[in-house]
Amino acid sequence: MGGGRIGSLPVVTGDATLLRQVFANLVGNALKFSRGRRPAVIEIAASADDHAAEAVVSVRDNGAGCNSKYTDKLFGVFQRLHRVKEFEGTGIGLANVRRLVARHGGRVWAEGRSDQGATFYFSLPKRPG
Repeated sequence: MGGGRIGSLPVVTGDATLLRQVFANLVGNALKFSRGRRPAVIEIAASADDHAAEAVVSVRDNGAGCNSKYTDKLFGVFQRLHRVKEFEGTGIGLANVRRLVARHGGRVWAEGRSDQGATFYFSLPKRPG
């Protein structure tokens, strides 16, 4: 069994269905790569800077992690840092995240360390007003 924490999330303008897909892909990855941890912990948080032009959301897990040298490859189509035998998947989930976030005017990036978890970030322009 594991735990999860969700911080307060920002208000942004965008397609609700597509943004739900971003969360589904990121949380799905966190679940997949932390399922062997006891306890598995997944945290969703957002930046608290009210004066910033963009909101930054993060999904962090304590799972398998990745070598930070290769995090830029994670968002490419069919780019994998783990063998299919270890973790199932098609290799397009994070590429979809990048595409959907870019469609909303945002960006994506990741940080991780092998066997110490990973954090995936995306930014979106804040809703005016």
